[in-house]
Amino acid sequence: MSPGTRTRLLRLAGLLSARNLIDGQIAGVVQRPALAGHIGEFIASLVFGIELASSATRAGHDGRFSDGPLAGQTVDIKYYAKREGLLDINERHLPRFYLVLTGPKSAAMTSKAGTRPFMVEEVFLFDAESLLAEQRARGVAIGVASSVPTRMWEAARTCPPAAQSRLRLSADQVQLLDLFQALIRS
Repeated sequence: MSPGTRTRLLRLAGLLSARNLIDGQIAGVVQRPALAGHIGEFIASLVFGIELASSATRAGHDGRFSDGPLAGQTVDIKYYAKREGLLDINERHLPRFYLVLTGPKSAAMTSKAGTRPFMVEEVFLFDAESLLAEQRARGVAIGVASSVPTRMWEAARTCPPAAQSRLRLSADQVQLLDLFQALIRS
């Protein structure tokens, strides 16, 4: 083994040790493993008043809106570190809405030497039935990483708000989401 290899592995081991400590602290806050999807669900539940299901493996939705104009409606929360125009859609277990939190808009490209810092720059609320009907009409594959056209993302935009936003955010909700925009970018 070359000295450079050993040095790189030692550096990686040290960084992963620090990351494991931080992940443990995050898990203590969100009460689930410190995975991006669980963290996104936790943030969405507090910002949007969503009562999460007791099990993180419930088919079809992560919880229900507990108040406001969408009270009682099921929602599947998605978090993507970058908005690449893709959405995981489970047509066998369709929620009423998909609430999608994303990092910055990005073209699909190689991940080599790239990072995906946890940030929330945009939020989208898709009506699941309308989304599924549109996807079927377009004849695209439905499932993991379904390609959703930009015009549908723009129509579903909730934050920053668009004129047609179904869900209007309070100033407090916008401030809470802003906490996750100011994070370090790489």
